Amino acid sequence: MDSEFLQTMQLTFKLAFYTTLCLLPIGIALAIIVDSLKPKFSIILQALIWMPLILPPSVLGFYLLVIFNRHNLLGAFLLEYCSFQLAFSFSGLVVASVIFSLPFMVNPIKNALSSLPPSLKEASYTLGKGKIFTFLYVLMPNIRSSILLGCVTSFAHTIGEFGVVMMIGGSRAGETKVASIAIYEQVETLNYTLAHQYALTLFVISFISLCVIFAFMRKYTNHTTQIL
Repeated sequence: MDSEFLQTMQLTFKLAFYTTLCLLPIGIALAIIVDSLKPKFSIILQALIWMPLILPPSVLGFYLLVIFNRHNLLGAFLLEYCSFQLAFSFSGLVVASVIFSLPFMVNPIKNALSSLPPSLKEASYTLGKGKIFTFLYVLMPNIRSSILLGCVTSFAHTIGEFGVVMMIGGSRAGETKVASIAIYEQVETLNYTLAHQYALTLFVISFISLCVIFAFMRKYTNHTTQIL
């Protein structure tokens, strides 16, 4: 295979992996907060979480560039003390991808928590268990399929990102040039063979990922039904 193709695909999966890894604790924490808030506050937080799905990716990318601009207070602070620069950097792509894929991690976990019967927590508290123990050993096992769904969909969504990636990272080979950008560039130069190679690889991996998660969810649902 072409070395540029391998480098681009490696960077694409690296971005998806780090984004999913960062999103997992953030998504679980936000799901717990949303589920525990009063309705009027929950609506506001859910609206903010859903915003990346509604806003055009270019709008989200633009405001991220404005917020993290090195001439602004936050951007200057991060650059000086953390050596962090959002634009045209891999770390910037991770930050943008975490925000852009946030709903795909939070929503399945939040919906799963909301669907659990209150008796699960009440029984654990009655036995003298604390909130952390109850969440880790009582609630988590009952929502693991939703957590896995959030991870898979976040990973797959990150792989297919284009607008935010283009705004934040551009196309720096080995640094910010991911598969979606490479496909666009190859189509522009009429190199359909390489564009097809990128597109088919992403299609196959996305399809296999979804098959795995649906198979797991079906198995988990059947297992839960048998227990009940």
